[in-house]
Amino acid sequence: MRATLWLLALFAVAVASALFAGNNQGTVTLFWPPWRLDLSLNFVLLALALAFTTLYAALRALAVLIALPRQAQRWRLQQKERAMHGALLDALAQLMSGRFLRSRKAAQAALEQEASLRGGGTYLPQGEALRVMSHLVAADASHALQDRSARDQHLQEALSPPKSSEVSQPQELQEGVQLRAARWALDDREPLVALKGLATLSQGAARRTLALRIKLKATRLAQQTQEALETARLLGKHRAFSAAAAQSIVRGLASELIRNAHDPEQLSANWLALDPGERDMPELAIHAAQRLAELGGEPAQVRRWLEPVWQQLVDRPGELDELDARRLVRALETALDSLDAQWLARIETAQQANPRDARLQYLAGVACMQRQLWGKAQQLLTQAAPKLQDAGLRTNAWRHLAQLAEQRGDLEAALAAWKSAAQSRG
Repeated sequence: MRATLWLLALFAVAVASALFAGNNQGTVTLFWPPWRLDLSLNFVLLALALAFTTLYAALRALAVLIALPRQAQRWRLQQKERAMHGALLDALAQLMSGRFLRSRKAAQAALEQEASLRGGGTYLPQGEALRVMSHLVAADASHALQDRSARDQHLQEALSPPKSSEVSQPQELQEGVQLRAARWALDDREPLVALKGLATLSQGAARRTLALRIKLKATRLAQQTQEALETARLLGKHRAFSAAAAQSIVRGLASELIRNAHDPEQLSANWLALDPGERDMPELAIHAAQRLAELGGEPAQVRRWLEPVWQQLVDRPGELDELDARRLVRALETALDSLDAQWLARIETAQQANPRDARLQYLAGVACMQRQLWGKAQQLLTQAAPKLQDAGLRTNAWRHLAQLAEQRGDLEAALAAWKSAAQSRG
């Protein structure tokens, strides 16, 4: 279509020229005493057009000639810039393929190209970013090669401010370098250094998933359980893990927090620091109650912490894991001292509602022993002992029966119970 339009325009110009110049009788007379020169108007117009074209072409040629050094300089600059980009891409490719020596060498080549451009007074728009990235790749390769001195040197160069006020370092790039440095410190088993580096990040960067993952590993390595637990909660909210994995991590950290308590007061403070949903976890409630009993806490407090799990066992027995149910019975057994009538009624009601549950029979029998209801205790323990699946509970049941037999003077029954206890343990 464009060629057709140009052809039509050319025909139009040819027709107009033929109409104008075909019957044009005009002349141009030049006087230069004593000479006189008569020229056709068409010839004069053609000569002027040729002169203008020649002058324009000469000026353009002169401009191109003058611009040749500048174009040559620009070409050399483009070649250096391409070489710098190529070296950086090669360094990244070598790093990902595990060729760390080649990666560092390529990154250093990119740095040399950048220094050459900067030395010539040329500052590229992406020059600072390329410089930082090259140092970062070189540092990463040095870290993989266990060359800490070279890694730290490149890291300091990457974090150093730009050499010129004409360029600025992107904030995202600086944050990326800081996060990478924290990862390296974590690999070196220096969690405090990693946490110190994370503390220099902005508030927004510190709450990113990558930063939180590094912080979680660092706090766990530094045994800062409370901080690790808070970080794990944030990661769970950010959906950095699956729901099951997040719950498992939080449960493990909460268990560690409970285990690290050295007295009942500290344990109570750690327990209250947990979220309500975490305190509702049967594993944590049982663990906390057992730890409180080990530290000499009040039995009433132990029973109070176990009450939600007990209600779950009574109301929804199928939802509680078998292992957790056995641990609950053992934890309650250690907290039966000074058992009040309300808890005794709860245990008896639960046992009567589930008469085939050997665990509840055992617990009710031990509770009756604590209340000195010897006959009922013997009856319940005698029914529970043969049916208990857990070897520890079965051994304890026979041991309690032996003690009851000794108390009433039945040495033959006591000997048989002690024998059954030994067989259960073996």
